[in-house]
Amino acid sequence: MKASGLHELGRVKAALQRARREAAEAAAQAAAQAALEQRERDIFSLTVGLVVPLRKAAGAMVGTAKPSAIPRQRLADEAAVMVEALSDDFDVESLLETDDALSFRRRGIGPEVVRKLRRGVWAIQAQLDLHGLRRDEAREALGAFLRDAGRSGCRCVRVVHGKGHGSPGREPVLKGKVKSWLVQKNEVIAFTQARAAQGGAGALVVLLASASRAVPA
Repeated sequence: MKASGLHELGRVKAALQRARREAAEAAAQAAAQAALEQRERDIFSLTVGLVVPLRKAAGAMVGTAKPSAIPRQRLADEAAVMVEALSDDFDVESLLETDDALSFRRRGIGPEVVRKLRRGVWAIQAQLDLHGLRRDEAREALGAFLRDAGRSGCRCVRVVHGKGHGSPGREPVLKGKVKSWLVQKNEVIAFTQARAAQGGAGALVVLLASASRAVPA
């Protein structure tokens, strides 16, 4: 700043003093801010300890492993098998009609259905022969057979359990078990002993519900 006369020297002096004060105040504020930041760093270091920067790993292409395929259909089938598990302890005798054939019809199914089943009104569309199978094998085979028959849209099937001629005491081992297992299957709405030409006392003719019909348990 340049004064044009003696009368302006006072104004120049005052301006210089004001500039010095502002510079000193700015320096003091900067020093105070720096001191505050250093204090915060010191407190952080005392709290968490020494901080060492992580080394930057060399870039590498890491392939993401693809998840293994989930066999959804197999899991669904296994779950269905568990839900449809058949019990050997189920008491079926109280549910069978008291006649020579010991027929069965589910609640809501009229007696004329069993009569038609005996007369062969429905054609047999599939057959399962349980001869030679142990009890556990027969139970699993029957469950799988009924599932496949239902998926195929079969309405009338025959299950051959045998007459027991080759069993100890000549008693049909599977006959009662097969009836018990069939009663436990909701898709089975009726069954009766087969006619002589279809196996007689060694087989059952089974009527299955249609896919569109809801069968009460």
